[in-house]
Amino acid sequence: MSTEAQEGIKQKAYAEAMRYMENAKEVLKKAKKEDNFYGDSKYVRMACGTAYNGVLIALDAYLLLKDVAMPQKKRRSIEFYTSNVAQLDKKLLNYLNSVYQVLHLSGYYDGICDVRVVKIGFENAEQIIGKIKPKPVQEAAQELPQSRPSLLRRIYMLFA
Repeated sequence: MSTEAQEGIKQKAYAEAMRYMENAKEVLKKAKKEDNFYGDSKYVRMACGTAYNGVLIALDAYLLLKDVAMPQKKRRSIEFYTSNVAQLDKKLLNYLNSVYQVLHLSGYYDGICDVRVVKIGFENAEQIIGKIKPKPVQEAAQELPQSRPSLLRRIYMLFA
């Protein structure tokens, strides 16, 4: 897969995953904090489920970029993700396990209302999504070969 194709996948998946995270944060605001707890577990559940789905979008892109064969069925199990991530990145696996426990099980299914726990789940979700963050345009243009400037590099040089 070419570098341009990889960057295209990263840009699309990162934007979508971040959109999910932003939506989750907006929903979480409706839960209304009272001291260290949210007042309405319905909104906490919705927010945690939305954030977890954003993580799955990022993980799908991450595994695709690492040439992991994706199963035919649309719904993939947590075992699929953990076994493949375990082979690629142990630190990412720790974040995935945390996100699964906090956002999916405790947040979405159980409706945990502890602000600190949900915050940790969201922070770990953002760490996973950050793995597919595309390079800024400036950085990508600097990686172009120096011998013969391409059209993109020349355009970049005009505006730099």
